[in-house]
Amino acid sequence: MKSAGVNNIRSGIAWLLAAMVVLTTPVLSQNTVGASPKPPHRKRHVIVSIPDRKLALLENDAVLVVFPIAVGADLSPSPTGQFQIVTRLANPTYYHPGIIIPPGNDNPIGTRWVGFDKKGYGIHGTNAPHSIGEAASHGCIRMHNRDIEQLFRMVKLGDTVDIRGERDEQMAMIFGGEVEATATSVAQTEVPQNQMAQSGHDLAGSEGR
Repeated sequence: MKSAGVNNIRSGIAWLLAAMVVLTTPVLSQNTVGASPKPPHRKRHVIVSIPDRKLALLENDAVLVVFPIAVGADLSPSPTGQFQIVTRLANPTYYHPGIIIPPGNDNPIGTRWVGFDKKGYGIHGTNAPHSIGEAASHGCIRMHNRDIEQLFRMVKLGDTVDIRGERDEQMAMIFGGEVEATATSVAQTEVPQNQMAQSGHDLAGSEGR
């Protein structure tokens, strides 16, 4: 009986010591202690200015880099609006009805292709670097091969591309220059309203002579 009592006391002391260890051990919160801070959300988008023949890459509305480009020719203008990047190809093969050109110096889309969600349109390199700065493409945005390779590394699928056909305040801030005035505002600035009315009256009178 005495031995059983001693064993019970020892078991009780061991249980008590174990409970004390558990209660005094600091609890580490995964969210507060030793957790790495989340990286800031990276939001990048491309803005293309058709009038400026330039492309800018922005991150959280801050300009990272600006490149010269070629845009669509008069007969095949670049589309305007907002698009999403859905394909990224390194050393692409050029396909056209009846024509297949493998990667290389003769490839008209150069060394990289960044495709839009509008089929057939994207940003790419070129085998005609002299065309950069001109309205010369079939609607896509052309870049020097070295420039598209840099841009290719900086964008990802899902990033947006905004192609603008007219200058506004944001474009002037990014690319420099002045805001493009509309034809109406230019006419109103150059000719006062009373003179415009008088001119219209004179023209109407001359047509009746």
